[in-house]
Parts: sequence; structure tokens; C-alpha cells
Amino acid sequence: MSNPRIKKLEAITLDLLKEIGEDPQRDGLLKTPYRVAKSWEFLSKGYEMKLKDIINDAIYDEESRGMVVVRDIDFFSLCEHHMLPFFGVAHVGYIPNGKVLGLSKIPRIVEMYSRRLQIQERMTRQIAEALWNTVHPIGVGVVIEGQHMCMQMRGVEKKNSYTTTSTVLGEFHDDPETRAEFLTMISKKTFG
Repeated sequence: MSNPRIKKLEAITLDLLKEIGEDPQRDGLLKTPYRVAKSWEFLSKGYEMKLKDIINDAIYDEESRGMVVVRDIDFFSLCEHHMLPFFGVAHVGYIPNGKVLGLSKIPRIVEMYSRRLQIQERMTRQIAEALWNTVHPIGVGVVIEGQHMCMQMRGVEKKNSYTTTSTVLGEFHDDPETRAEFLTMISKKTFG
């Protein structure tokens, strides 16, 4: 059974190839519409993902009040303005308030929001708010470092430019010492 969404994406890609002056019947392009359609299905899978399914009851009672940080989480996304890639790393930290989240869920949350048409600023906020609303911590901090192909390969063409965004909530926002501890933790290299 053929997937109607894939068929539509193939047709759009075929039209795009023609519009830019390519010959879609040329040997190297014969399967390109299908491959592009499958790529878009993967790159936009975040729209199908739901936070409750990702969390999947992986919230545990724990009285720890120490900061939990998962850093250097690779992500790949697409800029909503040009539909070009941006990618980098996310650093996510929180201070539990009687509940902790299974560690693997944090990269999955990053994945869910990055696999949508995005802007880095919104993605940073969405990740922080997802954690805030899920485990109701004392504080949350998210820092994302990204490289944007819309700036590097077109437009201003600044190949060595990086964008850093942050969202801090609760104690991370209100207490400079907590924020400083988080920023210190994400800047240290512990392995390698």
C-alpha cells in the first residue's frame, strides 16, 4: 500500500527539480523524488511525536536536590525561514523537586522539538517548558549552540558563526549562583 503523503512529497520534489532547471529523468535523479520524500518524513517526525508518549511514565520519586545536567546532546533541525539545516548541541539541566525524569527522556525531548521546522530561540524555550511542566522542578536551564546553514551557505555566508540561545526558569532564573553552576557544568569537558 503506498503512502499518500510520500506520493505528494514526491510530486512536489519532481516539480521543484523541473523549476530549478534539472531533468528529473536524468539517471542520477530518477529516484531523487522518493528519497527526498522519505528524508522529509524523517526530518519532520517531531510533528508526530507527543511529549506524554516520550515520557511514558518515566518520572520517579526522588528526594535528590542536586542539579541534573545532560549536555552535548546532538540535534539536527530545519530553519523555518529557509528550510535549511541548523544543528549543534543542547545542554539541559534541572533541579529536582521530589521527582526525576529518566535520563534518556531528555535527549528524546530535544529530538522531538528539533525534528520540526524551527527557530533556535523557540526550540530552546520549548525544551525548557517541557521539562518544567513535566517534573515541576525547582529550576530548569537549557542552552543550545547551533550552526545555521541559512547564514553559513547563503545570505551573509559567515561560515564560522555560531548561535547560542538560553532559557532559564525558576531557580536558574532567580539565583545567579545556580545559573553560574549550570553554566560551569556545561562548559567542563569530562571525557575525551
